[in-house]
Amino acid sequence: MSELRIFYHEDGKLKISKSIDTLKKINLKDIIWIDMNDVSENIETELEQFLKIYIQEDEEIEEIEMSSRYIQTDDSIVANSNFLQDNYAMQPVSFILKNGILVSVRNAELKSFNETVKKIFVNTTNFPTGYHVMVSLFETRVEYDADMIEDVTDQITNLSKNLNTESDLDQDILLQIKELQEKVMIIRQNIVDKQRVVSNILKCNFFPEDLIPRLNIIVKDINSLFEYTRFDFDRLDYLQDTFLGLVNLQQNNIIKIFT
Repeated sequence: MSELRIFYHEDGKLKISKSIDTLKKINLKDIIWIDMNDVSENIETELEQFLKIYIQEDEEIEEIEMSSRYIQTDDSIVANSNFLQDNYAMQPVSFILKNGILVSVRNAELKSFNETVKKIFVNTTNFPTGYHVMVSLFETRVEYDADMIEDVTDQITNLSKNLNTESDLDQDILLQIKELQEKVMIIRQNIVDKQRVVSNILKCNFFPEDLIPRLNIIVKDINSLFEYTRFDFDRLDYLQDTFLGLVNLQQNNIIKIFT
């Protein structure tokens, strides 16, 4: 669903508008966040002209080379990052930060964005600029990544409990292990992506100093998630070896019966 949301301060309150015409009625310095979800090219063009920015094409946003995923100029940041959806599909998002205004470009609904909006309206004083919004988006995304790792870990635990010598050792178990390995790999790839973006932001000389501690915490949390994914990989390798060992044992027992 196509949607434009403009977040801005007015008379000490944070307001939201879904009309591009709002830009002509408010002061530029009062805008903190412009979120675009699958909007038309006409709206993108109008925003580019109004904010004097360049909004990348989909192909550029999806570019995997790090040199293309993070670009910094004297007064702006362009950062492209993948946000995981519940079905483990990666949704590319482009962030443009200039003059304290965050512009986000995406083509799908994302829980982390909706959750950040809730946080903004619960405590608007914590979001004076687009820089603060961007940090909150990454904090929320990493929290969801942790939830996804926890869910996969629970699935691995349940599979481990079901895998014993009394089980029917069919191919479905091996397929479940492969599926879980793929999920862990996708999560790990996703958090590596976040780590690189946040690490580059930490090097930015105009990013607000009060947000640096929160960025450092994000990096620390991401490093913790790496440990969990490594643990899950090890458990899955063990389960795979156990399954193959049990299959060999079962086959040997069958051979003994017939001999």
